[in-house]
Amino acid sequence: MMALAERQRGVSIVGLVLIAAGVIFVAILGLKLVPAYIHNSQVAQIFKTIAGDPEMQNATIAEIKASYGKRADINYISDITADDLEIVKEEGKLSISASYSVKIPLAGNVTLLLEFNPSSS
Repeated sequence: MMALAERQRGVSIVGLVLIAAGVIFVAILGLKLVPAYIHNSQVAQIFKTIAGDPEMQNATIAEIKASYGKRADINYISDITADDLEIVKEEGKLSISASYSVKIPLAGNVTLLLEFNPSSS
């Protein structure tokens, strides 16, 4: 009987609860972070699309901002507005970039601050 008890191994109920709490915490953290990263990749893709459009190469800054505004509305992007864009035209090449941050509340007064710098290059 004693030899059988020594060979038995496993996770206690306390260990199981701690492992479950860790998995749940990581899952909740992932569910809160993923949308911010998806929006960042959408903003970067919009910048690349606008910068690669031949019609936008000769467009005014107001037209470029209007184009971004329409595309951002389609993708439900509200983290960054057209006024936040940094638009540079050098040697006939259009470059669009921006810097913005997103605050994600976790619990109580604990928040995550994510800083993004998407660009068309």
